Amino acid sequence: MAKLDLRVRLVGKVLGAVSVSRLSEKQILANQQRSIRHNPVTDWLLGGLAPGVDVREDAAAGDEGRIPVRVYRPADSAEALPLVVLIHGGGWTTGTLDVYDGIASTIARDARAVVVSLAYRLAPTHPWPAAAEDCYAALCDVAGRAAEWNADAGRLAVVGDSAGGNLAAVLTLMSRDRSGPGIIFQGLVYPATDLTMGSASIEENAQAPILTKSDMHRYGNLYVPDKEDRKHPYASPLLAPDHTGLPPALIQVAEHDPLRDDGLRYGAALQAAGVPVRVSTYVGMPHGYLAFPRLFRSAPQALAELCSELRRALAPAQQAG
Repeated sequence: MAKLDLRVRLVGKVLGAVSVSRLSEKQILANQQRSIRHNPVTDWLLGGLAPGVDVREDAAAGDEGRIPVRVYRPADSAEALPLVVLIHGGGWTTGTLDVYDGIASTIARDARAVVVSLAYRLAPTHPWPAAAEDCYAALCDVAGRAAEWNADAGRLAVVGDSAGGNLAAVLTLMSRDRSGPGIIFQGLVYPATDLTMGSASIEENAQAPILTKSDMHRYGNLYVPDKEDRKHPYASPLLAPDHTGLPPALIQVAEHDPLRDDGLRYGAALQAAGVPVRVSTYVGMPHGYLAFPRLFRSAPQALAELCSELRRALAPAQQAG
């Protein structure tokens, strides 16, 4: 494998000191009440809002009540645009709309889309399947209300990273199984697809920066406490008995990531089912690289690839091809 550069190792050391594997449930719940607000330092680290994008606060249906959503749209566009539902990562226990402003607004601007970012309920207070059901209810609601944001629900994509990648993949299964909204593209960034921990890369990268094997066990125990439930396709989409009929996918994985093989195996499963898939491995990168566009050299390239694939997949029929 390619050598980790100094910036990756330093960020890994800093984040390792606050690893979820070291936190009590009480500390995790307390952290959920804190927010990372916009300021010059966090905007430099996380990217901040992309210029030229209008932002609107809203709410959508969740499984047991309304959940907050944030809507992003290129300011210079008056026509109906594709609709992208973005699901944040964070091990199903962390993550906020503010932290994902940079990714969401960049996708809106560069993929020329209306992006709706979801704030689903978090574990451990709300274990599986709360997050998945919240996201599905919101997907149905958002697709049905697309006209409110001058968006085209006929050109609908789901995007997520890490735990959000898991939920995005689960949404494609749910929507297929329940005759829900017609998703025509999925963008999965270092997704968790097998919560039974069946990927060889978990051992290979057990002590990797950003995400370790111990972290993965902790997140899994918080999100899906019953190990039998982890075999359910709506927890582990890789374990679905049938992947036919799912939308084309871009799957991005990081070389130094315990979840690397989750993404590679899922790509292989989709391809075996006849689903068009593009798989990109970002060499020398750890899990979570997309969150740090100024620090991790591959983050801008990966986000540009994601936006390019979205723009191609969601182009009007007369422009596609």
